[in-house]
Amino acid sequence: MRRATDHLLARQDAQGWWKGDLETNVTMDAEDLLLRQFLGIRDEQTTQAAALFIRGEQGADGTWATFHGGPADLSATVEAYVALRLAGDAPDAPHMARASAWIRDRGGIAAARVFTRIWLALFGWWKWDDLPELPPELIYFPKWMPLNIYDFGCWARQTIVPLTIVSAKRPVRPAPFALDELHIDPALPNPAKSLAPLASWDGAFQRLDRILHGYRKVAVRRLREAAMNTAARWIIERQENDGCWGGIQPPAVYSVIALHLLGYDLEHPVMRAGLESLDRFTVWRGDGARMIEACQSPVWDTCLAVIALADAGLPADHPQLVKAADWMLGEQVVRPGDWSVRRPELPPGGWAFEFHNDNYPDIDDTAEVVLALRRVRHHDPDRVERAIGRGVRWTLGMQSKNGAWAAFDVDNTSPLPNKLPFCDFGEVIDPPSADVTAHVVEMLAVEGMSHDPRTRRGIEWLLAEQEPGGAWFGRWGVNYVYGTGSVVPALTAAGLTAAHPAIRRAVGWLEKVQNDDGGWGEDLRSYADSAGWSGRGPSTASQTAWALLALLAAGEHDSKAVERGVEWLAATQLPDGSWDEPYFTGTGFPWDFSINYHLYRQVFPLTALGRYVHGEPFAAAKGG
Repeated sequence: MRRATDHLLARQDAQGWWKGDLETNVTMDAEDLLLRQFLGIRDEQTTQAAALFIRGEQGADGTWATFHGGPADLSATVEAYVALRLAGDAPDAPHMARASAWIRDRGGIAAARVFTRIWLALFGWWKWDDLPELPPELIYFPKWMPLNIYDFGCWARQTIVPLTIVSAKRPVRPAPFALDELHIDPALPNPAKSLAPLASWDGAFQRLDRILHGYRKVAVRRLREAAMNTAARWIIERQENDGCWGGIQPPAVYSVIALHLLGYDLEHPVMRAGLESLDRFTVWRGDGARMIEACQSPVWDTCLAVIALADAGLPADHPQLVKAADWMLGEQVVRPGDWSVRRPELPPGGWAFEFHNDNYPDIDDTAEVVLALRRVRHHDPDRVERAIGRGVRWTLGMQSKNGAWAAFDVDNTSPLPNKLPFCDFGEVIDPPSADVTAHVVEMLAVEGMSHDPRTRRGIEWLLAEQEPGGAWFGRWGVNYVYGTGSVVPALTAAGLTAAHPAIRRAVGWLEKVQNDDGGWGEDLRSYADSAGWSGRGPSTASQTAWALLALLAAGEHDSKAVERGVEWLAATQLPDGSWDEPYFTGTGFPWDFSINYHLYRQVFPLTALGRYVHGEPFAAAKGG
């Protein structure tokens, strides 16, 4: 525990924050090169550095996966292959020939997801007519109308608005090479054109898409141009101070393309700031390889680091904890964002995930920041109390009508966006989840609000969401181990005893899925096959810690399961005090988009060891 503490303290930035690398998959790197090719700014040094990283992620069979040890993914393999062609890799080179043969065997480009085919359409490698239509007039839909932009989760909303401009413009840049080797025989069925039955939602929306393709031919030009200009204003109004959009890479990429298509040159301040923000997503590795982060997680990493260090016994007034608290206090969002569309009277007060993201603070970060601030003895306690008061008020105001909390929005639960032909990749809505709700309940309990009716509604929702086997689904972390590791500490903090049936079922499940080596692990395949993969996978430091946090909260300090888990963490710690964790234990979209938070392997084991040695924090709150 002391070694892990020293290691984590040494990683703090001089400004007070922590940030680990946020690793996703090679589509980020491939799309970055395609963007630069589209804009005419791709350079050889950047290209070769990206290609070095992409080649290093290729499997022996020539394919690319979306997470470590995962199955080959068609779209990721197509995009990586194209990026390597941009870097000059010959199609008949062995590693390229293996990839193209595998792609053709899986249906070729036609079987890839919509977003992959959009990138290829930008260069004429795919026909715009064979893509779902996304009319810019969508920007005019009032918020009471189905499929208005606020029916989409914030990440999807920020992506879809610029893509309506791209879809309307249908640009085609000269392709630097042909991609015939990725197409199958055109006489074979095209999966992109097959229709589901009319009586199904999928079939209905597919036919609606055909109607929209027809509408494109008769759309009033002045209306369409006005819609694109309105969309452009919407985009520019949401550009952050650092030039990015929402602090995440995909909306930034599509926003830059959309504005460029509307005539914004690369030297325009909006464009220049946008491109500079994308450069900040770059991680240069020691071998010269260049990896692109999908986003950056300093607020999340910092609050988790503070909790870990405090629980490990660092004094509450330790200078590095105070510096971290100062930085977090400065990051509180104090102006309205898109969340205020549904909560117009609610004063702001949340925290976002990233360095700059005033439009989209999230409830998960806000709850954890409050918990972190409560662990620090700050020299200006009144300032801390004011910030916490704003954060708690905002969080309570973001409670959905079912009593639970989502990540970014309130009641963002319409089933329709997921049915659109355009939305064939990942989640596009933001319904409440057990992990976020648990973090809010734990925070409210620490704030002395265990018996508040709003907290009780959250608790009731969590109890109703428990799986028959005793676990909880993990929306933002993998998966049932994360959900259970989040919920059990929250429920006990709010006053449920260790003898409560829900707690006992959770303990039984965790004991059942503990690995023979004493650790816990869960593969991302549990999202696609919960029966076969729930709680199953190689042991990891972060997932072992999550299981221990639940068991310790449930009063299992002296149990054999806890002893074996702590022994596993101690035995696998590296000499420098860190842990190695190649496996992806974070979630962007369940199954579709996975994340390896490089600081998870450090903060969560330290938190678990700290609570094992020193006991549960805020024990007085458990009586509520």
